[in-house]
Amino acid sequence: MKLRINNVRISLLKETEICDAVAKKIGVDCSALNNIVIVRRAVDARKKEDIYLNFHVQCDVDVPAKTLDRVCSNRDVSKCQKLKQDEPVFGTEKLVAPPVIVGAGPAGLYATLELARYGYKPILLERGKPISERVKDVEKFWTLGEFNPESNCQFGEGGAGTFSDGKLTTRVSDPMMATILKDFVDCGAPENILFEHKPHVGTDKLRAMVANLTKKIGELGGKVIYNSQVSDIVEEHGTISRVILKDGSIISAGVVLLACGHSARDTYAMLAQRGVAIETKNFAIGLRIEHPQELIDKAQYGKFAGHHLLGAADYMLVYNSPDNMRSAYTFCMCPGGQVVAAASEQGGVVVNGMSNFQRDSGIANSAVVVNVTADDFGHNPLDGVEFQRKYEQLAFQLGGKNYSAPAQNVQSFLTNAVPSLNGLISPSYRPKVTVAKLSGCLPDFVINTLQKGIVDFDKKLHGFADGGALLTGVETRTSAPLRIVRNRETYVSISHNNLYPCGEGAGYAGGIMSAALDGFHVARAIMARYAC
Repeated sequence: MKLRINNVRISLLKETEICDAVAKKIGVDCSALNNIVIVRRAVDARKKEDIYLNFHVQCDVDVPAKTLDRVCSNRDVSKCQKLKQDEPVFGTEKLVAPPVIVGAGPAGLYATLELARYGYKPILLERGKPISERVKDVEKFWTLGEFNPESNCQFGEGGAGTFSDGKLTTRVSDPMMATILKDFVDCGAPENILFEHKPHVGTDKLRAMVANLTKKIGELGGKVIYNSQVSDIVEEHGTISRVILKDGSIISAGVVLLACGHSARDTYAMLAQRGVAIETKNFAIGLRIEHPQELIDKAQYGKFAGHHLLGAADYMLVYNSPDNMRSAYTFCMCPGGQVVAAASEQGGVVVNGMSNFQRDSGIANSAVVVNVTADDFGHNPLDGVEFQRKYEQLAFQLGGKNYSAPAQNVQSFLTNAVPSLNGLISPSYRPKVTVAKLSGCLPDFVINTLQKGIVDFDKKLHGFADGGALLTGVETRTSAPLRIVRNRETYVSISHNNLYPCGEGAGYAGGIMSAALDGFHVARAIMARYAC
């Protein structure tokens, strides 16, 4: 009998083989267990003196019927149910031209893959370069300060997530997540993403995965065109019939799936000019903070810091102001990573975080950000974009107008003292940092909330407010500053009959996994309407 057995706990004080732990959990001999598969692994570090690994597993249990009845009476044991494949429903409307997908981030890539899988022969347009060329351009920027506005951390094959920690965690609960993760593994992602509670790919392995996803799209009949920025759309009676590229090329489109990413500001402006329904959306801005990874490991794992079964520790912290008007929180925490230059426009400085799969740089970094609303930046759809741009340009000026990032240690930040870089680590941001007072590149309410938040975070994670920790600015691209409004059921734009806003750039996702999920569901919505 194949069973699912939850909450199999293994203490780090006494490491046990998974077979022995499962056998003990259900009270059978280890010889009765076969084909044990881990379906979930999490760390329980609530008691620092006795940290546990918690497993959910599936396995074949070969025991007499009476013993099986006893085993199945355990509330953590259930019979495995074979999952049914979620097959698409196909519509009857005829496509007059292929589906056109704009943007090769996780939403666009997965939507294109799904459409290609069922014979729709989609065309994927990416304004940037293939991943191999893009990596070279980014490295050139980080090394020499030579910025390419069309090939950077935001634009190019793989989207913004390509230069990140590659986290696949999401608050969304969706049965299709397992299928998407399996596709990722088939394309080169590490197999442990199938069961880790907090899965991550790492930027190094993510690059290979992205290239293989694109290759698979081609094998299934899809087409990917690089260096192809959509600069305009042609509308006829509320329906987009063609897209115009920056080089003047025209591509006919049966439908347009718009997965442009949260930094495609020129695309946002074009859509607004063409009357596409857009509304403001809350987001957050702030800084990046860096600590020695060892400090975070000790704060989270105590004496087990550095244990070979734990890896680099992460954290997630939130502070709410007494009046509940503002929140400071950590975001996109990168264990064992680095702070990266993530600008997408000339004359602006943007920071983000990135980690390789091994998370072994020795430096922990995270965004520390504060929520902003339309009352802060304006109620017109593009006001959030201008708000972001303003503080990115101030950071550029404060850093020396050469893409150096302004930075200071936590002590000088909290005390409003003369800024200093003296501290626990050397800055990981490249090209370089410039010592500066970060209050010069963020609104006062953000600075004040961050100061209070960092002090509060130290109460929850000892050492967080160490004066030698380093702050670098500015982090502005936490999410899209607007939403391209769509019908909740059909996913189609409320203003244009065949425009399908999708993913993080459209305001409907918040990370690699949720963007890929959105891409899947939008692709399925197109299938449900149109015949292949």
